[in-house]
Amino acid sequence: MVDGNPVVVIGAGPTGLATAAELDRQGLPVMVLEKGRTAGAAVAEWGHVRLFSTWRDLIDPAAEALLAATGWRRPDDSAYPTGAEWVSSYLEPLAAALGTRVRFGAEVIGVSRRGRGRVVDADRTAEPFTVRLREAAGGEERVLARAVVDTSGTWGAPNPLGGDGLPALGEEAAADRITYRIPDLADETQRARYAGEATAVVGRGHSALTALVSLAELAERHPGTRVVWVLRRGEIGDAFGGGDADQLAARGALGTRAKEAVESGRVRVVTGFRVAEVRTTEAGAVLVDDSGRELDPVRRVVALTGFRPDLSWLGEIRLGLDTTLQAPVALAPLIDPNVHSCGTVYPHGAAELSHPEQGFYLAGMKSYGRAPTFLALTGYEQVRSIAAEIAGDHAAASRVELTLPETGVCAGSGIADGVPTAEEDGCCGTPEPVELAGTRPASA
Repeated sequence: MVDGNPVVVIGAGPTGLATAAELDRQGLPVMVLEKGRTAGAAVAEWGHVRLFSTWRDLIDPAAEALLAATGWRRPDDSAYPTGAEWVSSYLEPLAAALGTRVRFGAEVIGVSRRGRGRVVDADRTAEPFTVRLREAAGGEERVLARAVVDTSGTWGAPNPLGGDGLPALGEEAAADRITYRIPDLADETQRARYAGEATAVVGRGHSALTALVSLAELAERHPGTRVVWVLRRGEIGDAFGGGDADQLAARGALGTRAKEAVESGRVRVVTGFRVAEVRTTEAGAVLVDDSGRELDPVRRVVALTGFRPDLSWLGEIRLGLDTTLQAPVALAPLIDPNVHSCGTVYPHGAAELSHPEQGFYLAGMKSYGRAPTFLALTGYEQVRSIAAEIAGDHAAASRVELTLPETGVCAGSGIADGVPTAEEDGCCGTPEPVELAGTRPASA
């Protein structure tokens, strides 16, 4: 029977583990499948980044109740953790509290209905989901599920340099000179790659601002370090965010620091430049735009142009996605970055996150498709509603309440440790991700 099977949650990041805690509170069996070896594996990859959000907004209520039974002590609500601290002080203890319900080294490679491909209607909803997974040792397994919540985030699928959404010509050949992550300049090995060299930062979100501030600080200590900020838009515009008006003080401070770095001359700005080609020369990587304009050679390129969802292994699931954002159809108008900032996103839950495939949900950073900046608070409320819906408590599922901090810009990640605090992309992915979620960092 379908009801005898667990709810399968894909991803053990902030949103995925919160989903498991919420399902546990509903008394439902749950299985979390995580590709990595530890909880918050994606968050750990940007562990040097400090979040915009304080601990107050980074702990799911159901998760806290589960942790309290183990003797766990809640961190100081007013402190801003790094990604590494979020993992060690919250995500790893939460995974331990969930015990054997979390499986590590289990990569999901496909989801379908038992005996029903994408085109088959007959008795479709009567059949459980089949979740195909590959174990780290190489074996494969099929798990039956009554419902599936995909919280795998977008961290593993960064956008390319190319201004048309495709990799720029020569981008793959220049892979040894390009990174799609915020460099950890506190690490001696990474710092040596940038000190005294020229670096191009491509992107305009908080991830890009974080990299600019860190590199500008490096330039103060190491003469010869040059930084160029490459923007696709014709002007900087609101890229620095709301400053003092930002309701997340650390996020506003990040924009202020980046603005100071530009105004001081430590960062040179190039606008209206959409990368079409990367030419590898003896002098370094040369970025070329659609008109043939070339920038001076740089030693490294930091491409922070956002993330996108990996839908390749969901081909047998009937998804209802917006054609532009690749987010659920009902959610997309509420998160369109051309209209909304983080603080104006309408509260949403199971109703907006559902798909034609009954019982399947995208949650966390992946639910936002290509829309930027996802806050942990958003993911926690999403999965509270989803868990209630799966449990049959439709009234609780429809009661969605969420107030998010307003900002002038809705994108990006935090600032490296050692400088003022900030936010993550992906959580959760949260690049989430803040996932926050598990995800670019999904911004928390």
